[in-house]
Amino acid sequence: MTNAGTTTIDGWTLKFAFPGNQKISPPGWSATWTQSGTSVTATNLDWNKTIGAGQSVQIGFQGTYTGANAKPTAFTLNGTTCS
Repeated sequence: MTNAGTTTIDGWTLKFAFPGNQKISPPGWSATWTQSGTSVTATNLDWNKTIGAGQSVQIGFQGTYTGANAKPTAFTLNGTTCS
């Protein structure tokens, strides 16, 4: 995630929905990952909760699926749609 804004992000929650039957395989890395149905949430850890303007953090997870593996199309960060 990159903070393309001009102010620091102090604490973050990233949300998205899988379009298919994808499942995250916790624990993932650099975030606390949860999944309920198709809805996925990643929440900052203490050491990466602050993202300065122009800075980024790397997060990720492994996952499983059967059939097609379509990408999520919409993401929100702290309730605001990401571009």
